[in-house]
Amino acid sequence: MGDVAAKIKVMPNSPEVDLDELQDLLEEALPEGAKIRGFERDDVAFGLVALLPTVIVPDGAGGTEAVEEAFSQVDDVESVNVENVGRL
Repeated sequence: MGDVAAKIKVMPNSPEVDLDELQDLLEEALPEGAKIRGFERDDVAFGLVALLPTVIVPDGAGGTEAVEEAFSQVDDVESVNVENVGRL
């Protein structure tokens, strides 16, 4: 078994959300065994910017469901969607 890398699109609930603070909150919310290997930012519309963390999870951890659930519980997060997944 190896690791799985997933790019996850995290939409903040407003353009006023401090994205640096949101990144810190997402890192703190990670479940056991998962880690973030970098963030990208995607301009969506009207000043709204999505965060795109690349999350590494062990292959045997049951996929990205635990990470998606943890991210969706973070304050100021509107939605969480997996953009793509691949093995390392």
